[in-house]
Amino acid sequence: MIRYGVIGTNFITEWFVEAGQATNDFKLTAVYSRTEERAKEFAQKHGAKHTFTQLEDMAASHEIDAVYIASPTALHAEQAILCMQHGKHVLCEKPIASHDKEVADMIQTAEKYGVVLMEAVKNTALPNFKNLREAIGKIAPIRRIVTNYCQYSSRYDAYKEGNVLNAFKPELSNGSIMDIGLYCLYPIIDLFGKPENVQATGIMLESGVDGEGTVILTYPEMEGVAMYSKITNSRLPSEIQGENGTVVIDHIQTLSDIRIYYRDGSEEIISEDQIKPTMTYEIEAFHKRISGQLTDDEINSLSTSLSTSQVMTEARDQLKVRFPADQSR
Repeated sequence: MIRYGVIGTNFITEWFVEAGQATNDFKLTAVYSRTEERAKEFAQKHGAKHTFTQLEDMAASHEIDAVYIASPTALHAEQAILCMQHGKHVLCEKPIASHDKEVADMIQTAEKYGVVLMEAVKNTALPNFKNLREAIGKIAPIRRIVTNYCQYSSRYDAYKEGNVLNAFKPELSNGSIMDIGLYCLYPIIDLFGKPENVQATGIMLESGVDGEGTVILTYPEMEGVAMYSKITNSRLPSEIQGENGTVVIDHIQTLSDIRIYYRDGSEEIISEDQIKPTMTYEIEAFHKRISGQLTDDEINSLSTSLSTSQVMTEARDQLKVRFPADQSR
């Protein structure tokens, strides 16, 4: 049984606890919040015995084995490093940090203290992503992958009325590429590695973050195109184009329906029903990594997290999206 402390008491943490309870070895033991009232409210709701309003106290606690971090991105690196320095495994919500230097520092800390660090990217931990990885060789050589995730933010109307909520605040290291773009970029880099070149375009908002964007990743014999937005919707699927066929993915964030359309006109369904809550699969992968049943390079590897952060950092530099956290680069 892995005893968890959680940082953050928002709806994402609610989903995480529900997904964790669908596994056989998850126990919520502690809750951290800046306010004691909110910590106790969340703990009581989910059966946690301990609450903390000082993060170092929870990090040092002998009542937990691992920490799930779902605070604003700007806080991820500092909080994760503190927990790892106290010997705690860390599952950190995506994006794992504000920029690539922070990610490198987090990886170095994990190695120094002998703990597991993993980025909680849910789509690449799904069973259908494994099916996708195993199937793309059937249409090789691959020439292009296009990933698409455009979802009009429920907070954008408030933004347009002058109320800038967290989703559009640069001081929290937020914005379109950080929140939505990662779902598009991470799978490309997971499948094909770090690109040779990055070219980014996008629409900037007055708050200082990007509202939407496109990143082109250049490889020796193929290219990747990631399209994402928090200010528009899209109904386009994602696809992988090979010389012998095309893989069509209904939604890159859930991968619920994946089909190969071969050049000879035949079709193959390679997706399966994913019956568990989507976050359950990343939690199971994290637990297997802790127990040694799964190596770092199998699901959501640290090298993929670092390469993705490097690409996102470069893209932000090109777009001139600057966060206060970038001062540490």
